[in-house]
Amino acid sequence: MAKHFAVAGGGWAGFAAAVELARAGHQVSVFEAARTLGGRARRVSFDGRELDNGQHIMLGAYAATLRLMRTVGVDLRAAVLTLPLQMRYPPASGGMDFVAPRLPAPLHVGIALLRARGLARADKMALARFSTTARWMGWTLNNDCSVSELLERFDQTPRMVALMWRPLCLAALNTPPERASAQVFLAVLRDSLGANRAASDMLVPRTDLSALFPDAAAAWLKAQGHAVHLGAKVNALRPDDAAGAWHVEASGLPASRFDGVVLAASPSASAALLATLPDTAALAAQLGGFAPEPITTCYLQYAAGTRLAIPFYALLDEPASARWGQFVFDRGQLDAKQDGLFAVVISASGEAANLPQDALAAAIAAQLAADLGRPELANPSWFKVITEKRATYACTPGLLRPANKTALPGLVLAGDYTAGDYPATLEMAVRSGLQAARDLARP
Repeated sequence: MAKHFAVAGGGWAGFAAAVELARAGHQVSVFEAARTLGGRARRVSFDGRELDNGQHIMLGAYAATLRLMRTVGVDLRAAVLTLPLQMRYPPASGGMDFVAPRLPAPLHVGIALLRARGLARADKMALARFSTTARWMGWTLNNDCSVSELLERFDQTPRMVALMWRPLCLAALNTPPERASAQVFLAVLRDSLGANRAASDMLVPRTDLSALFPDAAAAWLKAQGHAVHLGAKVNALRPDDAAGAWHVEASGLPASRFDGVVLAASPSASAALLATLPDTAALAAQLGGFAPEPITTCYLQYAAGTRLAIPFYALLDEPASARWGQFVFDRGQLDAKQDGLFAVVISASGEAANLPQDALAAAIAAQLAADLGRPELANPSWFKVITEKRATYACTPGLLRPANKTALPGLVLAGDYTAGDYPATLEMAVRSGLQAARDLARP
């Protein structure tokens, strides 16, 4: 029998849940507090420009996300640029050049390692030893530890740590290696270095993050008669007398009764709503205890025609020397309307985000000019620094993440913080939303 469910939160997890419930034949109403869809991965308007609150890279292994994007009508060929697995630094920066050829796994990684420039024999042997041992272990640890401890156990060279493992850990887990979960890191590596060639592909969005999925999902839902409410913050959830039924109170709308609720807000917002409900004090405290990690993206605009040699480079960061950038993306190679625009990403950016924005932008521009050997990059025509203060949670060893189901009938959680193999990524958010929908709709 068809039911009417509410989804509190218009991010990637919320829309994954909403689409899955709709596909199962149920009626759905989505409530989003902001005027822009996407949650912590969304479009930001600035001075007539459409930017993102953080540059993302997806993997070919993001099967759930890619399937759902296709379901709501996203043209993946137009929406993302597909690149082979790579870690490439500007040639004169002292980094390395590692690119996997389009060959079957694991041959693609082996050939990439043989061809890699900027690595000594000891570095290449260390990476090969890591990959072989991790594969033999099934990419699983009996007891979790920090990524730094894992790398020490696997005898990784300082250069491999600096050029490969540290930037990958920061990019994937948004947590520094010394306090990041080795088990979660291994799960990411399993689906990149250890996966088949297509699964290890890197997918760089050409469009903004809201258009990449949430906007398309909202349009798909509305076309089928479902409701999507913007500027409608859910202020309270009240269980109904009937088992599993709920009343939802949202700003600007009359209170409504639903057959169940997917709570797809951030951990802190979800904790605030749960704190008012019976039998959820422990869960609310657990969510409230998640330590947030920020991501900062610095946009630098240069003259039309200013290009990188490739769509993106890794950068050698060294905060003590005011080298903050970790990756730089040439947005003009992704979207012609953003010609000359570079996006520089800083993961786990707490220290950088505390700097004055003009000082941070100047330091990043100087870093680009030095690494790329192009003095003109030190003087962009304008910049914009965007910090998403609660972009993810600190993905630490042994972190207990809640299940989708709660102790209250008809109320489930959806978000990148719920239990699963992956860290706080778009794929984890989508997987969580799908699982929440299945748990809620299951008789």
